[in-house]
Amino acid sequence: MSAPRHVYLIDGSSYIFRAFFGLPPMNRPDGTPTNAVFGFCTMVFKLVEETDADYVGVIFDKARQSFRNDIYPDYKSHRPPAPEDLVPQFPLIREAVEAFNLPGIDMDGFEADDLIATYARQAREAGAEVTIVSSDKDLMQLVGDGINMWDPMKNKTIGPDEVREKFGVGPERVVDVQALAGDTADNVPGVEGIGIKTAAQLINEYGDLETLLERAGEIKQPKRRERLTGQADMARVSKELVTLRQDIEVETPLTGLERREIDHGKLLTFLKEQGFKRLIAKFEAEEAALNGDAGDGAPKVPEKTDYQLVQKEEDLIRWVREATLKGTVAVDTETTSVDQNRAELVGVSLCVEAGTACYIPLAHKSTAAQGDLLGGGEEAPEQIPFARAIEILKPMLEDPSVLKIGQNIKYDMTVLARNGINVAPIDDTMLISFVLEGGSHGHGMDELSELHLDIKPIKFEEVAGKGKSQVTFDYVDLDKARDYAAEDADITLRLWQKLKPELLSERLSTIYETIERPLAPVLSAMEREGILVDPATLKQLSEDFSKRIEELQGEIHEMAGKEFNVGSPKQLGEVLFGDLGLPGGKKTKTGGYSTNAEVLEGLAHEHAIVAKILEWRTLSKLRSTYTDALLKDINPETGRVHTSYMMTGAQTGRLSSTDPNLQNIPVRTEEGRKIREAFIAKPGHKLISLDYSQIELRLVAEIAGLETMREAFRNDIDIHAMTASEVFGVPLEGMDPIVRRQAKAVNFGIIYGISAFGLANQLGVSRGDAKAFIEAYFERFSGIRRFMDDVVEGCRAKGYVETLFGRRIHLGSINDKNPMKRNYAERQAINAPIQGTAADIIKRAMIRIPGALEKAGMTDVKMLLQVHDELIFEAPEDKAEAVVPVVRDIMENAARPVYDLSVPLVVDGGIADNWREAH
Repeated sequence: MSAPRHVYLIDGSSYIFRAFFGLPPMNRPDGTPTNAVFGFCTMVFKLVEETDADYVGVIFDKARQSFRNDIYPDYKSHRPPAPEDLVPQFPLIREAVEAFNLPGIDMDGFEADDLIATYARQAREAGAEVTIVSSDKDLMQLVGDGINMWDPMKNKTIGPDEVREKFGVGPERVVDVQALAGDTADNVPGVEGIGIKTAAQLINEYGDLETLLERAGEIKQPKRRERLTGQADMARVSKELVTLRQDIEVETPLTGLERREIDHGKLLTFLKEQGFKRLIAKFEAEEAALNGDAGDGAPKVPEKTDYQLVQKEEDLIRWVREATLKGTVAVDTETTSVDQNRAELVGVSLCVEAGTACYIPLAHKSTAAQGDLLGGGEEAPEQIPFARAIEILKPMLEDPSVLKIGQNIKYDMTVLARNGINVAPIDDTMLISFVLEGGSHGHGMDELSELHLDIKPIKFEEVAGKGKSQVTFDYVDLDKARDYAAEDADITLRLWQKLKPELLSERLSTIYETIERPLAPVLSAMEREGILVDPATLKQLSEDFSKRIEELQGEIHEMAGKEFNVGSPKQLGEVLFGDLGLPGGKKTKTGGYSTNAEVLEGLAHEHAIVAKILEWRTLSKLRSTYTDALLKDINPETGRVHTSYMMTGAQTGRLSSTDPNLQNIPVRTEEGRKIREAFIAKPGHKLISLDYSQIELRLVAEIAGLETMREAFRNDIDIHAMTASEVFGVPLEGMDPIVRRQAKAVNFGIIYGISAFGLANQLGVSRGDAKAFIEAYFERFSGIRRFMDDVVEGCRAKGYVETLFGRRIHLGSINDKNPMKRNYAERQAINAPIQGTAADIIKRAMIRIPGALEKAGMTDVKMLLQVHDELIFEAPEDKAEAVVPVVRDIMENAARPVYDLSVPLVVDGGIADNWREAH
């Protein structure tokens, strides 16, 4: 038996809970819950694949009671029992460890952390390096001297520097800090009124806990001195509770952790019993690769394709059976429209093996109704009756053991849901590509196909015609429809085979598996629900806007001394810079003057006509984009507006809203707020708005390590007033609102890399004053300058920045020779980790909210809209008040358990009959 070289100690207890809460519910065929088992197996697969460790052990807690309860009976006493759906998964996870041929270790009277500490000490004494697979802060006291921690959820190594960042002290003093600060999660009492920051200051000053307690009488602050002297014994007890035992006589010796070969048959049997077809496919593919059956690991590309037209029941049944047995199937739908909420289902394509796919026509019509555009004119083609085809497809598409793969599968889910099929579980090649390479290129199927497969897909225009002669898909000739639709499913499967393994190799599966993939069905449900809109309010607003636009036009003409088309940039430029002689006119390449918003805002103080023009533009846009357009967007069947959420529209991960865009309705102007009045609750219901308060500023404080700001947020101090006080040296009491407004502009401007010119325009001050504000800000908050410099430098080296959760945002222009492109990319690099982290947080909340509402008996409460940092719900009037605390708790704790923010997230809520009053 060889001496250990690298020992891997997996904190099994911690990862059971992370897997359970991080994945949506799953059940095996007999109904037993398995989401924690699946998550755990996925993690173990990844770990054993990637580690070079020669010794591996999985460590568990055995029972709630340990020797610590003898020291302090209330230790962990207030922890709730394990969730009902998790309890039956505990023994299955033990079976999983055995199936992987790994030692699963626990002991009566001791916690997993104590066993890990003991094995880590023994391994170091044997000369081995140690990696503790966990992010548990209680294990950080072990870091150093050849012991590191690895957090696979965030793909991050935790060494001494990360421990200091977390606790303010090195690993050797973590227990002293924990003893003072206590731990509410484990019911470790600590010393009242002392948090991590204060505890770290005290330990750094006095050296260790015992010295601090002996010299507590020297402390100047009366309350702190009194608490430390009065609660010294409790501090010592707390230190006993948080100190990990490293001297346990373990039942399984260190040599029992030597890595063993996996029993392939045993593991496959276990995975099949659980119905984990995806893991089975992965395991079998790796086996084939090891045996030399898979070439270079890339998906096999068939020499020719076999695309079939399915027009008979027996053929469809055969395809459904094959997909069910395979456990993975690529799915695509063909419809009459790109609007998923109004599109009629025309056909479905399936692919279970690259190169072999089928198209199932469901609602193709006779081409006679369209004339001879496609050379047709025959009667409606042979098809399986629509209802019967849906009946055959439904069990397979809803089977939890069959993975449905799509390209932008949210669209297909929404269309199929309208036809009674709730597709699950799903994978999405568009989202996989977005997580892998967001920002570096587009993620549409055509682009991905050419980029990754060197295949140029059939264009829609090639089968449906071009321009005015284009027909909807239900009139496309079946042979053309087959080739087009089956190819889509085929390409989707090939992209999945190519891209899904890259998530693992790039260590990005956490973002995809815990955020993007589970969010798709949540958004699909929101899109189908829509939000009720009052057409009478919109019509009245349109009339009011039209009247005011006409009045403004008259006033503008009078000021200009002539009539002209206010909406024409060319004519407007001539009036402003030619007739009126305003300064700063710059001609564009077309020969006319530029009159964009930035130019006009810079001229606002030069002439009264400019303010009128800006108001005219605002109202014209509100009328055309919202009050007139929204009337056309109301679905006549539901009376609601059904927006669509683009999951890959913003490289930071923020959702964007289209058809119609409900995220850009102005909220700062009275006119914009009036438009929100048209969004109403149905009779007997209320709208509820829940909105993160200053989330991006809070994340700046968190990510940049600005302790002054962190403390302000923790103590609920007005952050803008505090900034004004710190930067401008004015007292908080009786602060001039103008000074606070200036500080607010700087606070938010810094996030977006605002220039002195931009800030000057925003505040109406000189560039010199604006520059002085920014310099004073950086001088007072030097940490943010370091953060900005470090982010830009890191982005230059890697080509991307990351959110707290590990999402990568690629910024290829960061090293561009063009200074304008480079400077823009630098500003993006600074903002992207903040905006991206905020996006990740609200997405994590959205994923958990439906389950929380269901658990609270509120299945009749619907999540309707997501608008940046705000979520809108519709609830029965008698439940509305009860909804707020349920959802607020989810939103405020959405970063956990992956990331424990040092700054609290705060959510504001409102309840009303319409969106404006609820916000």
